[in-house]
Amino acid sequence: MEPKKSKYDTNPLDPEVAHKTDEVWGETDQIPEATSELWGATQSVKQPVTESPRANIHSEAPTRRYDNPLDAAYPSVFVPPTYAPPPEVYQPPPQPFQQPMAMRPTSRHVEGLGLQERWALILPYIPGYIGLVAAIIELLLTPRKEIRVRGHAAQGLALWGSIIAIQLLFQAIHTITGSGVGGNLFGFAYNVFLIISIIRVWQGQTHRIAPLTEPADWLNKHIEPRR
Repeated sequence: MEPKKSKYDTNPLDPEVAHKTDEVWGETDQIPEATSELWGATQSVKQPVTESPRANIHSEAPTRRYDNPLDAAYPSVFVPPTYAPPPEVYQPPPQPFQQPMAMRPTSRHVEGLGLQERWALILPYIPGYIGLVAAIIELLLTPRKEIRVRGHAAQGLALWGSIIAIQLLFQAIHTITGSGVGGNLFGFAYNVFLIISIIRVWQGQTHRIAPLTEPADWLNKHIEPRR
């Protein structure tokens, strides 16, 4: 006969579930032969047939042990990595005309000319077309190893070429208009510039005329010295 349930009994399980579970797992009210009663509130658990997992202490270890240290430690995120130094930036060698132009002239004799360096450097800037002739002679007689002399000679020749071209322009204007004021002012201006050039070169200051850099390099390259 099914026992009477009260309104407070809300257990939906079968009251025989515990007993049926014991029967399924083979547990009965009797104490199994493989176990023995101990003093106290606990009983010993039936020993497994084999103890092979417990015999190897490393089989159930949470992590694998490494008796030897690793070859290389894992890089830390807090230590910045090291990189090889960047290659040196290539800098092209200076061109012949850009080599030491700002050096005080010396009294040594220039090869091929027989003049002292101090005079050879200022001759291309002498007014009255003397500088034009001196620049051509220096480029024809001075060897290429005389870098400073050839550099100023090429610059002086390019400067005189520009002066002559502008003078021809003012002469054409004078012929058309009959006025020579522009030509006279230009003549005064370029003579003052030539004198300033002589002073700067004599003092060893840097004297490069930027608009004439390419023409001067071209003249220095294409006018070969006489052997």
